[in-house]
Amino acid sequence: DVQLQASGGGSVQTGGSLRLSCRVSGVTLDDYAIGWWRWAPGTERELVSCINAGDGETYYGGSVEPGRLTISSDNAENTVYLQMRDLRPEDRADYYCVAVRGGRTYWGRGTQVTVSS
Repeated sequence: DVQLQASGGGSVQTGGSLRLSCRVSGVTLDDYAIGWWRWAPGTERELVSCINAGDGETYYGGSVEPGRLTISSDNAENTVYLQMRDLRPEDRADYYCVAVRGGRTYWGRGTQVTVSS
């Protein structure tokens, strides 16, 4: 079974940084695309970023300022990261990592990010 474990969330002030981690178990990571989704109350679920772990191709959602949030993959450790810097209150959400392969989607448990003004 594919298992996803997200971690690294927390509470920071505006301008702070966090690095989220998604450890993927039970598979060879480079067979998958791994994405980070976020949800906050009163908003639609939003794709923040995703990476094709096989070739390293990345995608960032339209609301993401280039360079402020960065996705990366360490295939040897079966881990995908989301480095977040210069955090803003609008980044406050529950963040979920998701693995996709062959039309199947696997969701992990979310990790919460809060950003105070």
